[in-house]
Amino acid sequence: MKIKKGMFSFLEGMKLEEKVNKINEIRLELQKYSPFKNEPVDCVLWVKNDSVGANDYNPNSVAPKEMELLETSIVNDGYTQPIVTWQPANQDTLEVIDGFHRNRVGKESKVVQERIKGYLPVVTIKESRTGRNDRISSTIRHNRARGKHKIESMSDIVIELARRNWSDDKIANNLGMDSDEVLRLKQISGLVDMFADADFSKAWEVE
Repeated sequence: MKIKKGMFSFLEGMKLEEKVNKINEIRLELQKYSPFKNEPVDCVLWVKNDSVGANDYNPNSVAPKEMELLETSIVNDGYTQPIVTWQPANQDTLEVIDGFHRNRVGKESKVVQERIKGYLPVVTIKESRTGRNDRISSTIRHNRARGKHKIESMSDIVIELARRNWSDDKIANNLGMDSDEVLRLKQISGLVDMFADADFSKAWEVE
């Protein structure tokens, strides 16, 4: 079926918020018929920037110079990557899983904020991946693929996952670590109970 010229001309007379909401509705409807509907990036929506909030565990650290470079990139190239989010139950605000700094630029850069009219591009993760453990793992995987981490924050995350009954092997597999890295991050916490069942490699033995 050929898309008729002027099929979406009804959007032209709408005010900004109404137009954005209607375009989002159209995209969500189209996604239902997409062969790629199970991929979050298949449906990028624009939402008001005050409806997107940070998470409380992100260990990714970006230096001021790198933040300036990110802003320059978005100013010149536009948003080439959406912000990855999830929708907490009974809340209107989306929470960031990946894209904390892209979120900041969209809110703090006057040039960017004016250009995108106070909105942000977002995708939402699969409903089956919205548990806290899964969200933390997703954030870490995104970060480790390209970013830097605050070691202390990574240690806190490993401890939290361990206390949520994740084995060292599961933590390592989900966060892209080896077993010794998991043990080292546990050690930073100084909590003896985290090592109760640990099998240390020879590198950890003291003569």
